[in-house]
Amino acid sequence: MTEAATRAADLRAQLAQHDYQYYVLDDPWVPDSEYDRLMQALRALEAAHPELISADSPTARVSGAVALGFAPLTHGVPMLSLDNAFSDEDVQAFDKRARERLATEAEIEYCAEPKLDGLAVSLLYQAGLLTRAATRGDGATGEDITANIRTIRSVPLRLRGAAPVVVEVRGEVYLPFVGFEKLNATAAAQGQKLFVNPRNAAAGSLRQLDARVTAARPLEAFFYGIGAWQGSAEPQSQSALLEQLRGWGLCTSAEARAVRGAAGCLAYYHQLAERRATLEFQIDGVVYKVNRRSDQLALGQVSRAPRWAIAHKFPADEALTILREVEFQVGRTGVLTPVARLEPVMVGGASVSNATLHNMDEIERKDVRCGDTLIIRRAGDVIPEVVSVVLERRPPDARKLLLPTHCPVCGAPVQRLEGVSAARCTGGFNCAAQLKESLLHFASRRAMDIEGLGDKLVEQLVDRGMVRTPADLYALRAEALAALERMGEKSAARLLQAVARSRDSSLPRLLHALGIRDVGESTALALSEHFGSLAALQAASLDQLLEVPDIGPVSAASIHAFFANPANQQQLERLRAAGVHWPEHEGRAATPRPLNGLTIVLTGTLTGFSRDEASEALQQLGAKVSGSVSKRTSYVVAGEEAGSKLARARELGVPVVDGAGLTLLLRGERPG
Repeated sequence: MTEAATRAADLRAQLAQHDYQYYVLDDPWVPDSEYDRLMQALRALEAAHPELISADSPTARVSGAVALGFAPLTHGVPMLSLDNAFSDEDVQAFDKRARERLATEAEIEYCAEPKLDGLAVSLLYQAGLLTRAATRGDGATGEDITANIRTIRSVPLRLRGAAPVVVEVRGEVYLPFVGFEKLNATAAAQGQKLFVNPRNAAAGSLRQLDARVTAARPLEAFFYGIGAWQGSAEPQSQSALLEQLRGWGLCTSAEARAVRGAAGCLAYYHQLAERRATLEFQIDGVVYKVNRRSDQLALGQVSRAPRWAIAHKFPADEALTILREVEFQVGRTGVLTPVARLEPVMVGGASVSNATLHNMDEIERKDVRCGDTLIIRRAGDVIPEVVSVVLERRPPDARKLLLPTHCPVCGAPVQRLEGVSAARCTGGFNCAAQLKESLLHFASRRAMDIEGLGDKLVEQLVDRGMVRTPADLYALRAEALAALERMGEKSAARLLQAVARSRDSSLPRLLHALGIRDVGESTALALSEHFGSLAALQAASLDQLLEVPDIGPVSAASIHAFFANPANQQQLERLRAAGVHWPEHEGRAATPRPLNGLTIVLTGTLTGFSRDEASEALQQLGAKVSGSVSKRTSYVVAGEEAGSKLARARELGVPVVDGAGLTLLLRGERPG
C-alpha cells in the first residue's frame, strides 16, 4: 500500500472505532472537536487522492456601561436580554409555560434561528435612511457607533422599497471565519497581536475610534428583530418580520425556520448542532421565538427578558491536550490545590494552559498522570476543568501524581486528615502564600474594607517582611510605604487613611475578616446576632455553637478551635492594641425574620442593585447568601449574563428567580 492509502485506512479505522464508542457503547473516548479533526484529515486526503475513496468511508455517510470615546445613545425601545436553556427539559418547560399563559393545548408555532456569537446592535432608520447606530450597552443606553456601522458594506444606508417613518432594527455584527483568518494572517505578518476568537475581533473592530480601521475589517451583520416602529403596520409574525427585513435589503440568517412545538424546536437545535462546524460564522446556540406577534404581546416580558423567547445554549466546548506537570497552590486556609499545567490548546475560543484538578481524591478518581492526554472543558464556558483521561493514549512513562509531604511554599508539613479530601499546609502565617491570601481577605470590601491594599502591594509587604500578621498593617509608616514600587507619598498617605478608617469596624465584619475556616459573611452575621459580643463567642462551648442556625459539627469545631488557639488570641489582642474596635452587635433579632432558613445564591449582573447590596439586604432579612449552588439552595437569583451557577441550579431543580423575584425576596416574601 502507498503511504496515502495506509494513512487513509488508519483514519477510517479510528473514525469507525469512535463511531462504535459513541453510538453503540455510549462511551466516547474523545470530544467532538477531535472527531471532527480526524474527519477533516480524511476528507482532505480523499480530495487529494480520489482513487482512495471507497463506499465504506465515513465521509460517504449522510448525516442529519458606555465605552470611553463613544457618545451614549438611548434606544427607542429597550434591548432585552434572553433567558437561557441548557437542556431539552428546559425547552420543554419553556414551551409548557407559554401554552399555559396563552391558555391553549395546541402546539405553538415558533421561529427558530441561530444564536450568533457577535455584538448586538440597534440601527435607526428614519424615512428609510440610516441615521444612527448603537451597541446594546446596558439594554437602555448603548454606544454611538454610527460611523463604524456605515463602513459595513452589507448594511444598507437606505432601506429598499417602502419603509416606516421610523424603525429600529436589531441584529448582530460578526466576523465570518474566513474573514477572521485573514484578519489574523494580516496581523501576524505585521507582527501585531492576534485576536482570540471571531467575537472578540468583531467587538474590537466595531469599537474603533477611527472608522477607517473598522472599514478595513471584513465585518458582516444579520438582523432579526425590531424596536421602535412608526408609520405603518408591523409584521404579524417573526417569520414575516424576517421577510420584511430581507425586502428592505437587510441580511437575515438563511438558517431561520418555522417549527411547531417543543419537539420541532429540539429537532432544529440538534440538526443545527450537527452542522455547527460547517457554518461560516460562530454560533453558541439557538433562539426560539413564539412566531405570532399577538401571542408575543399576550405573553409579555419580565424586567429584563421576554417571556416569548429563549436562547438554547450549546454545551461547553471540549478539546484534547497533554498534561505536562501539576503544581500545588496554597490558599488562605492552607489548602493545597493541584493545578494542571497543560500544553496550550484552544477551547471555546480561548487559549487554555491551566486547569483545576480540585484535590487528590479527584486526581485518584480520574486516574490523572503526568504525560496523559486529557479531555479539557470550559465549565460554563468559563472555568477550565479536566473531564477525563484518554487512557488509550497513555504513554509508558506516565508519572503517577503524589501529594507533597511538605508545603511547596514554606516547607511546613502537609496534613491530610482521614476522611477529608483537602490537604493543608500547617505553616499558618509563617507560610507566605497563606499570609498573602489572608491579608487580601482581611482587607476586602466586605471585611475590613482597606481600599488600595491589592495583590502587588501585599506581595511586597510580605516579601520584604514588613507585615507578618494582619495586625502589622496598623503599624505601617508612610516613609516605608512610599519607598515601595509604584507607591509614592500620595499613594502611601491614601493607604494609611484607609487603614485608619478600618479601625472603626463591626463584629460581623471582624469575624468575616479573621478568615476562620467555614465562617463566611453569612455565618459571621449569624454568630454576631446569636452571641452579641466577641467575648461571649470566645467563651462559647461546642454545644452552644451548635445552637446557632446553620452551624453544624464541622463548622462548630473550626470556630471553637480558632478561639482556643493562643496565637489567634494574641492576634485579637494585637488588633485591640492597634486601636481596632468592634462594638457589641445590636442587631440580634427578638423574633424570626421573614427569610430565616433560606439559602440564596446570586449570579449575573443584577438590575438596580450591586451584588453586595443585594447580599447585605437579604442577610438582614435572615437569609443565608451562598457562593455555590447545592440541593440545599432555596433560590438562585439570576441576573444579566448568568453563567454556570444558573446551569447548575437547573440541573438540580433549584428554583430560579429574576429581578421581580429578587424584589419579592427583599420585601420579605417568598416567590411562588
